Order: sequence, then C-alpha cells, then structure tokens
Amino acid sequence: MSNYKYGFSTKAVHVGEEPDFREGATGDVVVPIHLSTTFARKKVLLPTAGYEYTRSSNPTRKALESKLASLENASYGFAFSSGLAAETTVLLSLLKPGDHIIAFDDLYGGTKRLFNNIFSEYDFAVSYVDATEPENVREVVRENSRLIWIETPSNPLLKICDIKAIADIAHENNIVLVVDNTFLSPYFQKPLELGADIVVHSATKYIAGHSDVLGGAVLVSNASLADKIAYRQNAVGAVLSPFDSYLTLRGIKTLALRLDRHQQNAFAIADFLISHAKVKRVIYPGLPSHPQHQLAAIQTTGYGGVLSFEIKGDIRDAERFLERLNIFSLAESLGGVESLIELPSLMTHASIPKEIREKAGITDTLIRLSAGVEDADDLIEDLKQALL
Repeated sequence: MSNYKYGFSTKAVHVGEEPDFREGATGDVVVPIHLSTTFARKKVLLPTAGYEYTRSSNPTRKALESKLASLENASYGFAFSSGLAAETTVLLSLLKPGDHIIAFDDLYGGTKRLFNNIFSEYDFAVSYVDATEPENVREVVRENSRLIWIETPSNPLLKICDIKAIADIAHENNIVLVVDNTFLSPYFQKPLELGADIVVHSATKYIAGHSDVLGGAVLVSNASLADKIAYRQNAVGAVLSPFDSYLTLRGIKTLALRLDRHQQNAFAIADFLISHAKVKRVIYPGLPSHPQHQLAAIQTTGYGGVLSFEIKGDIRDAERFLERLNIFSLAESLGGVESLIELPSLMTHASIPKEIREKAGITDTLIRLSAGVEDADDLIEDLKQALL
C-alpha cells in the first residue's frame, strides 16, 4: 500500500494482502495458505523470496504479522500459537534469572500462573500491585526491575490502568512496559501510542473473533526489542500455523464492524441489568458509574463488549441462573461473535484461593459476560427469563 494514512478498516482488509502483479504471480485478492514447511532455493546462499523454513517465517503468517502491526500502529508484529506462547516468548526475550517484574494484581489467571508457577522456578521475582494507582507501581520499583506488566481493562473486574502515567514511571527507571490489549483490541485502544513498549494479545479473542482459532500476538516499535523477540520466536518455535494465520486474517477484516456491534450490545445489556431487582452491581467501563469511566474515555475510543455483574443470592443462585440461559453459551473465553457467559469463581479463576478471590472482588456470584453480535433484544430476553 502507499504512504497514504489509511483508516482502520481499510488496513484491516488490505495490509499484508496486496495482490502480487509480478510476472508469474496470480494476483490473489486473499493471501493464500502457504502450507509448505520448507522452501527450495536455486542457490545455496540465497533463500527464495527470503523464506527457508516455516517456523522461521511463512508467507501467510507474515501477512498476518504485517496486518497486526499496521492496526496497532507498530513497526513489528509477531504471531504465536496462543496468547500464553506470546507472553512466554516476551519473558524469555527480556528477562534473566534474578530480574524483577511489577505486575497488576488483577491479571488474567493464566498470566499469573505463568509468573508464579513457571518462571518463579527460574528465579524471577514478581510484585503484584493495584496498578489503577500509578504511584503503587512506583513504590515497588527495584534496581533489578525489568518489566511492568498490566492489562487494561482487567479480567474480570474491568479495572483501568493509566497507561501513559505508568509508561512514564517505567521509562524513568529504564523498565519495559508490557500492556495486554486483549479486551479492547487495537480498534478501541492503542497502548504503544500512550507510551507502552510492548503490546500482547490473545488473538483467540476479538482479533480472530469466531471462537475457532487459538493464537497470540506481540507488537512493538522498538527495533532492539523486535530483534530479541524475533530471535526467540524462531528459537522457541511457538509460532502460529499457516492455516490459523489464514483464519485470523479472515476474521480480522471485520474487526471494526464486530466491535461496534459487541459494544452496542454490551451497553444495551448493561442498561437492562442496572435496573433489575436481582442484580447487585454492574461493572462496565462505558457506564458513568464505573470508578474509572473518565480515564477510559480519555485513553480509549470505546469500551468493548465485556461486562461483569453480581447477582443477589449465593453461588447456587448464580449456577441456577447460568444454567437457565438459552442463547448465551456457558463457556470460558470471550470476543467471539456468539455471546458467552461464565462464573469466574468456578471457571476461569477457580485456581485462585477463595479468600484471595473475594478480597479482589471476585465473589461467588460475580458473572462475566461477553456480548456477541446477536440481536440485543434476544440477548436481553434470555437474561430476563433466566433471572426469574
């Protein structure tokens, strides 16, 4: 594409998939699935078109990586076999034994498991803080602090971190800031523009968007960081397959359309739940009642399709409500075109001890909902009948 500054949806459709009009090329409008694991060459020292082996680079994955980088306004993109594979590669790229990580205390459970149960064995120290207050981050900085790791909004309490303020703290202390941007995607939030050094995604969620791909992504603009990640992406080998790269390329073309509908439905559902007698509280950054609504309005262009709410009663009431639903699928994950709903205390956050969960605000009746793209009236009617 030219140097013209295209809009988000135009880039989502075209970047990385420009037709090839060279002699012998077919002019594909959609990038082909390159399933070959190896690429032949005519000369020993000259790989054909720069490709040698699919783990190192693959034309379909390269198209996706280019598109992801473009959407995040990054210089470099990397696609992985899962969000956790992406996170693992970042950690292996930037840390050595004895280093210190400062992490948001409201992180995805899989990220905490990675920090606490895997990397702790290699002498990495982690300090968890309430990063909604940037000064809490500053207070735990050590000489050996190398990474600050946040996700915003968080899972499942949808807390918001001030990315710019935390980036300033990180850079004052020569620390790399990593932001998990899964919940909003680059359509609603661009952490690199706010000062983050690295953005990670579970591409399984909104980016692919159809609950049929497991994938992860890392986006950076710093060349030195990119070199380190590129080396370990190849050396570790947890790369996204060509077929999954193709599916993600296909899904991402409608990212803006989907997220607008996800958000529209989330607002409608939130408005319904707020006034329901059996609902204790509703957590959604788009609501003025959210404690960080103003911050969200400043650093994002939208509020996403995920909301959490707490119903009155006990865990049995929560289970009864969830099992009465017809349209909502009782399932983990989020960001797909279908509406999903889950009970964090028994599902996504079941591995966290009860006292720690409840102290954080994850009660037995807290429910996380991912609004799909169905008709909002149908979703609300489904919730209404299940709450009876």
